[in-house]
Amino acid sequence: MRIALALCLALGFALEAGAQAYPARPIRFIVPFPPGGSADILARAIGQKAGEGLGQSLVIENRPGAGTAIGAEALAKSAPDGYAIMIGTVSSHAINPALNPKLPFDPVKDFTPVSLVASIPFAMIVHPSVPAKTVQEFVALARAKPGTLNYSSAGSGTSNHLAGELLRSMTGIDIVHVPYKGSAPALNDLIAGQVSLMFDLVLTEAPHVKSGAVRGLAVTGAQRSSALPELPTVAESIPGYEVSAWFGIFAPAGVPQPVVQRLNAEFVKALQQPDLRQRLASQGAEPLTNTPDEFAAYLRAEIDKWAKVVKAAGMKPD
Repeated sequence: MRIALALCLALGFALEAGAQAYPARPIRFIVPFPPGGSADILARAIGQKAGEGLGQSLVIENRPGAGTAIGAEALAKSAPDGYAIMIGTVSSHAINPALNPKLPFDPVKDFTPVSLVASIPFAMIVHPSVPAKTVQEFVALARAKPGTLNYSSAGSGTSNHLAGELLRSMTGIDIVHVPYKGSAPALNDLIAGQVSLMFDLVLTEAPHVKSGAVRGLAVTGAQRSSALPELPTVAESIPGYEVSAWFGIFAPAGVPQPVVQRLNAEFVKALQQPDLRQRLASQGAEPLTNTPDEFAAYLRAEIDKWAKVVKAAGMKPD
């Protein structure tokens, strides 16, 4: 009995010491996008601060391709020891699984949510020739002229495409989707008057709204955006409507809880730093944090939400 007790105590001390020693080496920080995009910029800024708290570098590893599936699969197959994490997004963990049920990973079972870190809302914008100055007026116009208004996106299955599909499903309006190969050409054609409507990141759209090249109707987040504070949220007209390009930290499934809690604590602490919050704000991002359990619940709700939108729209992967 004494031997068994001694072994249990020794194991307990070893686990505690292991948790305290973590991390003992640099951590791979997978970004499922190319360098230079929003996710990459956020990962580098947040990762630098979190690494300072952890006492180890978070080494960025860009793994783009297959609509974020390559990077997500790389993390899912990594050892669950806390030395590989990723910045996941609404695309990688909620939209892609809805579009493609044959992905080589399960967005819930194969990952450990650590914390949300940021959210970037979209702006709902129209060409100035569209005779609508509010969300209500746009919906009324679309109902009066079904099938005549169109909206552009960065491509089928992208988050700004889904923003339009959510508007359609919640209001019953008939508007036509026009996919482009990226946000830039989609925006260019909106400015040129070739399309009527677009949802795009507030940071990208703010200068065009302020110059009058496009008319801003609303923002799609839960709160008004500091980038376009004069615009209401879509939810003020359509209760329950919310779309954001959210970003969160994931580890592989099976990471020990003490390690998850340490990662959570350091990311939360990093996002409380005024200089980092200001840097995120300059990118149009709203800092967000929560507990691993809260993030897990949020993820399940997002998966359910976008699965319904994808099914209602009859969308298929390209």
